[in-house]
Amino acid sequence: MDWIKRNLILVIGGLVALGLIVVATLYTLGAMRNNATARENLESAYNEYRRLNTLNPHPGYGKVDNIKVAREQERELRAFLGQVTERFTPIAPIPANPTPQEYADALRRTIDQLQRDATNQSVVLPPRYNYSFEAQRQRVTFAEGSLPRLAVQLGEVKVIADILNAARINSLESIRRERVSVDDQAGSPGDYLTGTTVTNDLALLTPYEVNFLAFSPELAAVLSGFANSPHALVVKVVNVQPAGVAVVDPLLTGQPLMETRYVNPISPAPIQPQPRAMDEAAMSRQFRDRYGIGRERPGERPGAERPPSGLRSPGGYPQPGFPQPGVPTFSPGVAATGARGGLRPAMDEQQLRVTLMVQVVKLLPKK
Repeated sequence: MDWIKRNLILVIGGLVALGLIVVATLYTLGAMRNNATARENLESAYNEYRRLNTLNPHPGYGKVDNIKVAREQERELRAFLGQVTERFTPIAPIPANPTPQEYADALRRTIDQLQRDATNQSVVLPPRYNYSFEAQRQRVTFAEGSLPRLAVQLGEVKVIADILNAARINSLESIRRERVSVDDQAGSPGDYLTGTTVTNDLALLTPYEVNFLAFSPELAAVLSGFANSPHALVVKVVNVQPAGVAVVDPLLTGQPLMETRYVNPISPAPIQPQPRAMDEAAMSRQFRDRYGIGRERPGERPGAERPPSGLRSPGGYPQPGFPQPGVPTFSPGVAATGARGGLRPAMDEQQLRVTLMVQVVKLLPKK
């Protein structure tokens, strides 16, 4: 202790020096840790730079900033998706959150409205047609849990029927939907499809089948109506065939060789055409009649040379050859004017039976 008292200044200076050494040591260790962390960050950034520099496409350099371009394209894509989403406007159920009484009233009002609209647009409907809701039309109670899906289907059928009425089709044969209720099991088979709603990662796809009679302008109006609808109505299949046709073989006496009758697509057993038999005598006779072999015309000298003619043979078919100058040529349904003759129609419009398979696309809620 005496030594400490005599050397107090020296002791205090030693303690201060020791404290400074400890502080310097701690600072150095901290700086070394920071330096190691900075080195790791630098190496990570350098490795990322090397990775980006080897990417294809290249992120850019100098005045070329591909990252900025990619961000701009992302904004454009999001804007496009916003516009596309407008074409997927959900179809409102009729009615929303219904009770049995509310649905029964809405069903009757909607069917009555569709029938009036069809009458106003001169669209012929089957007798007492209920737009595939025959099983529900007279009910006031419904199978448990079926009302929400029935209300959705009623809204979708109304949208489809409105498009058909606006196109002024000639007649509606049927609209078919999937079965969603136990009550549908007792309904008419012609009201229902065997397919059901399917789901993918983005949407629900609900099928409908539409059968109607129309000419080509009305068919074009129907397809345009589906394409321009704000709701996502996708026409998956278009089946068009003549409403009725008889195929005639020119070698026979004007009688149908094959009679083809087109039946409603919902019929389980379509009628298949049955070809008629041809014998050699009939073929020979019609060949001679068609080409005027071995037959003399009234007032014609035997053995005289016959000029080509566009008139018809007794069998009902045109003679071969070209019309003579100055002789008018007539076409069915087209009046001839002067000596130049009438024009043959380029297309003979006929009524068509159309079957459309339509899917209603309903986007799933965003996750």
